[in-house]
Amino acid sequence: MSARRVMAWYGVWMALLAGAFYAFPAAHIPLWCAIGLSSAGAIVYGLFRYRPRRWSPWFWMILGLALLCAGDTLYNVMTDVFGQANPFPSPADMLYLAMYPAVTIGLLGLSKAGAAARDRTVPLDALIVTAGLGLLSWVFLISPQILNQDLTMTQRLVSVAYPLGDILVLATVGRLISVVPFSPTVALLTVGAVGLMAADVMYGLVQLHGYWTVGGPVDLGWIVFYACWGAAALHPSMADLTTPRVVRPREMRTTHQALLVVFVLIPLLVLVIGVGQGRLQYPMVIVAFVVTTVLLTLGRLFGVINSYRGNTMRTSGIRASNAALMSATTVDGVTWALKRTAERLLPPGNDYRVAMIMNDDGNATDLFQPGMTTGSQLRFTRSLPPDIAARMGDFEITMICPLALEDRPTGDPHIGVLLIASDENSLSYLQMPMELVASQAALAIERIMLSNEITRHNSEQYFRTLVHNAADVILIIEPDTGRIRYASPSAQTVFGTAELTGKNLSELVAGPHDTLVADLFALAAADDDADTADWTVLRPDGTTVQTEVSCRDLREETTVGALVLTLRDVTDQRRMESELTHLAYHDSLTGLANRVRFAERIGQAIARADADGSVVGVLFIDLDDFKVVNDTLGHEHGDRLLRAVGQRLAAVLRTDDVAARLGGDEFAALIEGAPDAATIDEVADRIVAALGEPFTIDDRLVSGAASIGISTSADARSAPELLRQADLALYVAKGEGKGQWRRYLPDLHTAIVERLELRTELDQAIAGKEFTVEFQPIVELRTGVTAGYEALVRWNHPHRGRLLPGEFIEVAEESGQIVAIGTEVLHQAVAAAARWQREAGDAAPYVSINVSARQFRTPGFVSSVHDILTAEGLPPGRLMLEITESLLLRDDDQVWEDLTELRTTGIRVAIDDFGTGYSSLSYLRHVPLDVVKIDRLFTSTIASSAQQAALVDGIVRLAHTLGLQVIAEGIERTVERDLLSRIGCRYGQGFLFARPLTGEQAITVITEQKVAA
Repeated sequence: MSARRVMAWYGVWMALLAGAFYAFPAAHIPLWCAIGLSSAGAIVYGLFRYRPRRWSPWFWMILGLALLCAGDTLYNVMTDVFGQANPFPSPADMLYLAMYPAVTIGLLGLSKAGAAARDRTVPLDALIVTAGLGLLSWVFLISPQILNQDLTMTQRLVSVAYPLGDILVLATVGRLISVVPFSPTVALLTVGAVGLMAADVMYGLVQLHGYWTVGGPVDLGWIVFYACWGAAALHPSMADLTTPRVVRPREMRTTHQALLVVFVLIPLLVLVIGVGQGRLQYPMVIVAFVVTTVLLTLGRLFGVINSYRGNTMRTSGIRASNAALMSATTVDGVTWALKRTAERLLPPGNDYRVAMIMNDDGNATDLFQPGMTTGSQLRFTRSLPPDIAARMGDFEITMICPLALEDRPTGDPHIGVLLIASDENSLSYLQMPMELVASQAALAIERIMLSNEITRHNSEQYFRTLVHNAADVILIIEPDTGRIRYASPSAQTVFGTAELTGKNLSELVAGPHDTLVADLFALAAADDDADTADWTVLRPDGTTVQTEVSCRDLREETTVGALVLTLRDVTDQRRMESELTHLAYHDSLTGLANRVRFAERIGQAIARADADGSVVGVLFIDLDDFKVVNDTLGHEHGDRLLRAVGQRLAAVLRTDDVAARLGGDEFAALIEGAPDAATIDEVADRIVAALGEPFTIDDRLVSGAASIGISTSADARSAPELLRQADLALYVAKGEGKGQWRRYLPDLHTAIVERLELRTELDQAIAGKEFTVEFQPIVELRTGVTAGYEALVRWNHPHRGRLLPGEFIEVAEESGQIVAIGTEVLHQAVAAAARWQREAGDAAPYVSINVSARQFRTPGFVSSVHDILTAEGLPPGRLMLEITESLLLRDDDQVWEDLTELRTTGIRVAIDDFGTGYSSLSYLRHVPLDVVKIDRLFTSTIASSAQQAALVDGIVRLAHTLGLQVIAEGIERTVERDLLSRIGCRYGQGFLFARPLTGEQAITVITEQKVAA
């Protein structure tokens, strides 16, 4: 049944019920219920028939109708059944009053739209009108009720509530009219609301001046209310109230402005008239209305200002968008500019989706209807084509802005559409600016498309010019015969002749004809245009050219009908690639294999050994004194030595073996096919012997002696394991002396790993400051007075406890960690001596600190010593540095200069463990020293060996002659002390006097010694 017939039958039905209501007063209770229920039922029917987007506003209106109907029924039952005479107020009034908020909520839900939510002027205008009507209601309806002394307070309040509710409903209807397009549904809702208000006003007057009776003209207003609101839901336009729509801003007409002025002036006029006539009742209420109206007017003014500010910001965003569109050169650039515009216009944090659909896809034909060339529209996202809807995310509503030009040269005005998905409020905010931007985007896209078309028209001439001037050779080949149909002018530079047309390709390229044709079709069938083949071109003069060939199959193109070849001369490129490949796998200095190639060959050798049962050997070769050569003769001589070593190493090995340089002075050799490990040992012997022979570099004999570490496939089954074991074996060979080899044995592994672990632990100890210093007294042998203390380092190991230097110093020297340890000891010892100085003054003992040769040679060592002394406040004369004889073995001018500088500043220098190393009595005369310390090796046997006693006596006498002091180490017995004292040795140290003391114990001894003095 059509909507018109449904509404007609509904109108007839409501008219019959109204007529029966007036015709049969005795049955007014069921008839009135039928009228109310028919209105609510009509709304329910309309909801299920038209299925609007939002049902909740209509449910609230159904609730309001039900409350009104229930109130009327209850009132009629109370008067007719129970005989109450016009009960007022009654429970029925509560139902009547509850109807107003329900109806108001429903009307607000229907009027809610994106533009209305953004435009704050609409509710402000409605509130201004409401304030004016409210004041009039106060004067003519409400205040009489309040002043009526015949009514109770409850009756007065109820009487006041009715006109307030009517004003609320009327204001809500006014808001609905102002924010939605006018339609039959809106008209019917408006008529119904007016009928409700008229009936309520008449009802209030009747209650004020008389008694209420059922069946009078007042009931007609409520019947109109019921009938119109039910009919509003039966009209199809009821679904449009909550359907997404583009709400365009309406121009504020003169009538609208005049009405606002009238309602703004009403409170002022009432106040002025009331004051002039002297009959002003409740003046504070009228003043409150005046203040409210003024505040609403100011809010309206501020809203206009904010609207102007928002328009200014939108204008700025549109201007920036136009600039981006003008600079766009691709359609993607236009899309990016549109996305940036939406981002600029929306408040920060608002989520959105933007897509641009061009009018070249048959899947979106419904987006390009003939009438959709201007304006914008809102659609449910689910109604879009599935692939487009997926791009718009989970948003319910999508705004569609056409990209169209009415006077487009192609005839079809549709270029594309701009889709924007977001929440409804955001879309209403974007509506106007995005329509303007869409029109500019259409112009930008049309400009880009015309530019591309012009470029395409010019491309043919451009291609001809490009082909004739290109360095690459272009050939057109007949696929069946292989004959050349066309050759570009650049073919002469590659083929050596320009006469190529008609020749067979196989005459010009090395290789069988069948192979060439197969290559051509393989290249032509390849999916990747980058697939190429390498051909060798045979030139008439006998030379060859390496070319890179690609092919396109254009046999289906009517203008070509053949295979198109592109050839590029890559002769120099291939030569360079060959050289780079050689460099990638060979050492540039010696020409031997490098580490990468060596590891690769090891893997291949192990695979062959697994097959034939032979043994593979890896030799790590390290030159013993190469650093000395570099330091004394220079790096150029060092490089020449490395080349000579590489040549001699390659000469010793067999043809199938591999010699490699791994870096620096490290070489390696791979021995394949050995029957057993002994054969590999023999090769190592030959290498040691060969490299043991001195090399002649610029008429100088230079040592190339080397140490070798060996690993075999008998102990390892992978290349990394062989390399690791050979490195460990080399580590052992280096530790046992120079010019020898050692083969990896499983028993060595544990010791080597322990040393490596110790290195790691030393790094952690240095970082964690686990080293402390103890002090052994240096005493005057005759008096027993402590003259100084030797600082001795101790390692508080977290797991092994307190470690003495003998357990870690060797590894620290080897790894270079001794420098950091020595610096820490220097800091702690100088700090302790400074404390002694503060405690004992001039009587404080000095501190003696051992310095390794590696630490002493560290650049900046002397200045660091001075810095530490200055920082701690210790005089240089209170510090003595002990050096070893190994520091003096090389004629190093820098070492001698540093020693002299230290002594010049007052720091004393002692030679430690004198007589145990490469001791030379002669250098005591030349080296800037102050003290000689005799090793305990001599002092421990001085009492039992006359020869040792004579030797010590000679050292002491020589030292005294040279003006040096002597300190004897390791004194453990009284007889040793007495004998050394008689010889003339003034100072000594050892367990006889004291074991090493902690810092606090040393302070105690110094304090006691000061008190005793």
